[in-house]
Amino acid sequence: MKGATIFSLSLLLIGVFPSLLWAMHISEGILPLSWALFWWVIMIICLALALRRVALTLREDPQKKALFAFVTALVFLFSVIPIPVPIAGTCSHPVGVAVGVFILGLSGSIVAGFIVLLVQTLLLAHGGISSLGANVVAMAIIGSISSYLALVLLSKISVPIYFKAFICGLLADWATYSVTALQLTLALKGSDPFGELYLKILLAFAPTQIPLGILEGVITASLITAIAKKRKELLMPKALNT
Repeated sequence: MKGATIFSLSLLLIGVFPSLLWAMHISEGILPLSWALFWWVIMIICLALALRRVALTLREDPQKKALFAFVTALVFLFSVIPIPVPIAGTCSHPVGVAVGVFILGLSGSIVAGFIVLLVQTLLLAHGGISSLGANVVAMAIIGSISSYLALVLLSKISVPIYFKAFICGLLADWATYSVTALQLTLALKGSDPFGELYLKILLAFAPTQIPLGILEGVITASLITAIAKKRKELLMPKALNT
């Protein structure tokens, strides 16, 4: 119920403040059909594997359905707030999937990220149907994988959970936008050298994404630390291996 309530309030917020409905993610029509299909195929394969794992987990422990809904709503709140990137002519936003990794694990975070992006595409005009595959790969899949790998590596050494969560939040954010820049470069590359165009797109995101990634790391660390103090049983075992 809490997850559904947060999700409903998020939609209400967007309705009351329509100025939030700026373009986010890769918009409809930006990617050529060949690249759009390529990212859709990657998304479907990864999502199928993640859904299988999540379905098994929820079947073994049905009580986790409420937790899954809550975390999905939380990721939605993270990623629905657009921050303008003036020199890029677009907007940036936090991704929130690191929180999903700490609570739901890799597969759960991927599925939650997909649901969030699908809702944003269908109801909020953030992104597009053709570019959904690319957006899911960048944020839900690569963002989650980068955060999960960081968590696995950091769990092998003795560091505070705040530091773990900060690094995971930071990397999830920066990895998402590095991949988005790569996707745009592959799609838009003409006669310009690949590396030169990729660097230009990265630099377009940098003024907003560098500080935003740090901010997301701080917010993720604060939230996960608070959960560890109050309800540590909600976190993945690797998160608590200090």
